[in-house]
Formats: sequence, structure tokens, C-alpha cells
Amino acid sequence: MARSDSFALANSTFEEAEFVIIGVPYDGTTRLRSGTRKAPNAIRKASRIFDPYLFEHDLDMSSVMVHDAGDLDCGSSCEDMFEAVEREASKVVKAGKFPIIMGGERSITYPFVKAYRKVGVISIDAHLDFHVQGDRKFDHSCTMRKVADVVGIENVVPFGVRSISRQELDQVLPNYVDAYQIQEGGVMDSWKKVLNMMRRESVLLSLDMDGIDPGFAPGTSRPEPFGLTGYEVKRCIDMLGGRMVGFDVSEVLPSHDPGATAALAARMIMEVVAIVHTRNGE
Repeated sequence: MARSDSFALANSTFEEAEFVIIGVPYDGTTRLRSGTRKAPNAIRKASRIFDPYLFEHDLDMSSVMVHDAGDLDCGSSCEDMFEAVEREASKVVKAGKFPIIMGGERSITYPFVKAYRKVGVISIDAHLDFHVQGDRKFDHSCTMRKVADVVGIENVVPFGVRSISRQELDQVLPNYVDAYQIQEGGVMDSWKKVLNMMRRESVLLSLDMDGIDPGFAPGTSRPEPFGLTGYEVKRCIDMLGGRMVGFDVSEVLPSHDPGATAALAARMIMEVVAIVHTRNGE
């Protein structure tokens, strides 16, 4: 049985599980609104809102083996957090299980990606996060640049971007699909283009909640208008399907959230579990 403070789907030990959920309560490089370190517990609490039966998938989620490993000890520095995430995610990957990482801030994606040898990364995010590192050793705004250092810039595709700095435009950038292109071409056709861009079959999907429009997900550190709807992200998850080998969700800010953002994050985790479980069983 799941602990009362676990994600609602949690029903198994690590050894039995198909999916392993890990919380990363860290926001040490956040420059504006802080507090995303409290997000893992907010997402867990929100997960209890939903009925476990997803009728559109004809799947009772309580039949899927999920383990909630709790929150990592992130130490006192960004480097401590990186080490902890990479270590624990690697254990999950090596055990042949599907890891789901809940931030915390955006920077969790960099050590998560390092747990894989060869993987493509699709980032749903309002921001490109391709800044050059400044005086600080690490900043969440350079997360995808660091990810590209690991997997190769050709294996990174940001999706739904609507904030790119002049400094970033002066750099070599990955192929990205911005929110305005999506509005013009439609989300499904735009997502198909992204899937065709991915040279690697295995894909880690990284969801920064500010990739979703603040009308649907207001509780984030850096909200940007003109974003995707929650349903559009759900459809993207469905279309990615069995190519997913990992999922992370970040940037839920409970102090600025009426509850909708944490609930949406929890429901996206459920969607990932349903799709991966169903496709792996085909």
C-alpha cells in the first residue's frame, strides 16, 4: 500500500515497480520567484484528486506497478543535487524501470539526462534555456545548453518556446519549435515535425510547467503568455508513446498556485504512466 504522503498511484516496492517516482526539492539557482522546492509534495497531494480509472485509455491505474521513492537529499549545493539525481536516476534506468522526476527547478533535467547513455531530449518549455554560464557555476537558464553538451545539440528539440534572449540568439542553437509556429501550423502537425527531427528512437520528455499557458498553469516561477494548453501537452505525450524512456516535470511554484498547476503536473504524470504502460504492453 502507498504511504499517505506518496503519489496516489504508488502501490509497490522498487523491485516490483514498472515506474519509479523521485522528488527533487531543490530551487537553489532560482533568480526570481523561489519556492519550487516545495513542489514535489504539492504534486503528490494533488494526485489524490483524480480517479484512478482513465476512461479514454480504458485503464485502471491502480493495476500499474508504481513506486514512490520519496524526495532526494539535495545537499547544500547545486553540485550535490546533480550528483544525487544522476545517482538515483541511474539506479532506476539500470534496473530497467521508467523514472519520473518531480522538481524542483528546471535544472533537474541536466543530471537526469546524464543517467542515460544515448537519448534524445524534447523540452516543452516557454524558455529556450540556452544561456551561456556566467560567473555562477550553474544557472537554471542554461539547463538545455548543458543537456546539449551531454547528448549533442542535434538531439535536443525545445517545443513551445516563446522567450528567447538576444544573447541566446547570438549562439549556436538547437532546432526549436516556437509557440507562434505551433499556433500557425497546429500542435499535432508541429509535434509530428519534432518527432521526425529526433534522430534517436529513445526520448526523454522534459516538461517545464511554464511551457503551458499561465491561464492553465499560473503557479510557475516565470510565467509567459501565449503557451500551450494542458490538452495539447496531453496529446503530445500520447503521440510520443512508447518512445519515452523517462519523464521529468519542473517549475511548479506552490506559493503562486491556486492548485491548478500542481494538479495539471500530477495528471501529466498519470498520462505518461498510462501511455508508456499501454504501449509497452502492446
